[in-house]
Amino acid sequence: MCGIVGFVGSGNAKEKIIDGLKRLEYRGYDSAGIALPIDGKIEIRKHVGEIKNLEKIIGEAEFDSSIGIGHTRWATHGAPSDVNSHPHGNMDSSIAIVHNGIIENYQEIKEWLIKEYGIVFKSETDSEVIAHLIGIFYDGDLLAAVNKAVEEMRGAYAVCAIAADEPDKMVAVRKDAPLVAGIGKGFNFIASDIPALLKYVRQVYLIENNETVVLTKDDIVIYNENGDKVKRDVFNVTWDADAAEKEGYDHFMLKEIHEQPKGISETLLRRLEEDGSVNLDGISMTKEDIESFNKVYIVACGTAYHAGLVGKLVIEKMARVPVEVDIASEFRYRDPFVDENTLFIAISQSGETLDTLAALREAKRKGARVLSVVNVVGSSVARESDDVFYTWAGPEIAVASTKAYTTQLICMYLIGLYMGSTKGTIDKEYYNKVLDELKALPGKVEAILDKEPEIEALAKKYHRKEQVFYIGRGLDSGVSYEGSLKLKEISYINSFAIAAGELKHGTIALMEPDTLVFALATQDFLYEKMVSNVEEIRARGARIIGVSKEGKTEIEKVCDEVFYIPQCIDEVSPVLAVIPLQIFAYYVAKERNCNIDKPKNLAKSVTVE
Repeated sequence: MCGIVGFVGSGNAKEKIIDGLKRLEYRGYDSAGIALPIDGKIEIRKHVGEIKNLEKIIGEAEFDSSIGIGHTRWATHGAPSDVNSHPHGNMDSSIAIVHNGIIENYQEIKEWLIKEYGIVFKSETDSEVIAHLIGIFYDGDLLAAVNKAVEEMRGAYAVCAIAADEPDKMVAVRKDAPLVAGIGKGFNFIASDIPALLKYVRQVYLIENNETVVLTKDDIVIYNENGDKVKRDVFNVTWDADAAEKEGYDHFMLKEIHEQPKGISETLLRRLEEDGSVNLDGISMTKEDIESFNKVYIVACGTAYHAGLVGKLVIEKMARVPVEVDIASEFRYRDPFVDENTLFIAISQSGETLDTLAALREAKRKGARVLSVVNVVGSSVARESDDVFYTWAGPEIAVASTKAYTTQLICMYLIGLYMGSTKGTIDKEYYNKVLDELKALPGKVEAILDKEPEIEALAKKYHRKEQVFYIGRGLDSGVSYEGSLKLKEISYINSFAIAAGELKHGTIALMEPDTLVFALATQDFLYEKMVSNVEEIRARGARIIGVSKEGKTEIEKVCDEVFYIPQCIDEVSPVLAVIPLQIFAYYVAKERNCNIDKPKNLAKSVTVE
């Protein structure tokens, strides 16, 4: 969610921190700031809005320091403003901190600090209490002061602190929020995400939960929660930072839509052996393991949750085991029926989604086998899972997820095929049929992308609509939810998705003349029923855009417009059906002059509850 960058070493810290913050802009933010120790005190400059606003105010004065911390904030406590921006300092400007996450007992701490120490608070944030806590505990040892402050705090946090009296050191601590340390020569970094560092380093330490790290220009020392030093293997970053560039596209989202054939191919072909069998990257689920599962939970948030809705039907059909899909933020608050005979599948693009991570931990505590589907190697969800299945989508920068979703779907198919074939609930003929269909998907997605101008024309025709409905049956129902989410999150249109059979149970009351409805009809065995549902809303005067398979022309009689996807079996149609919905959402947002890659109020990685 928020972004942290810290630097200690030789050279101008300000430039390196600002550069790192810019590389974290994709995470979403509403303000930015920087803190540097200069002449015995810590100078803090921060500004609401984009990083360029911060650059203007720090460009007005000379700030020369070899150590500093910076932050991009996405508001949780307190509205976006200069004073609520990070970094935050204590009363005499001897301590400064940046913080990602939420301090749950901040009000209690705040009242105590005011009563016992007369602390005067400047902001409305929970984060400011951290700076004051460290300040009252500080007696010349920043590490000790941070450790004492942590003892008073409850919640989720990644915190980095600097002290004016120790201008060669920074201390960071992690609990339920991502943190990495970048290893340089004569300098070192701390950051909330690897892309912030890739211009300068390729080797990092992945900081684990409840660990504290002390950085100087020549050393990085990691401590566990007991205060013991930890030896950590170096993580070598192999992916290319240039993948985060737009490469001629107007927006990252459009670039990532066009990267889907490659992402699907990478995710699929890496897992196929020469004999056609599926290799789940060393996941060690035996036939006995799979047969022991009497239930599967798929838990995720947002787009990943929608991938889980498709995954449920796929795994149930192939592995013949009941599957329940749950929103991660609800899962652990309802005492779910999970035990050692449960397979828990966590889906997360970033691998840092706090709600998903908390649900994962709850499932592990109850004895479940945890399999995660994530896009970021070495992320928290990946590290805390029993088995990890990477999507190999490559870096996804736009806040609105596209290629992560389609590669998550591919993972669901491969998991279903693996479980079904290992368990013996699908035969070789069906297995090969599905596999052949999956192999054909990259080419079919390319064929849809070639029709992009048709979808752009629809967007130009309908972009002024302020209410849009998405309907479908079976697998199309899950795709409808994803199509609706894409439109609302980047164009701010009030869109709504519902299973088509549920229309008559209330929602059809909202159908008025010229209401725009997307009707997905890609499931052959439900096609006639879907056409009947469309008839019902057409009778109320709605404008209908149909999405169906080539050759299924009957739907033209009840729709105003129809977009056809290539022929495929029903099981894999979600991968194709979602592409025109992504493109439509993109061009509607473009027509409405929206900030497509960084929609308002949204962040790429949601690391708070």
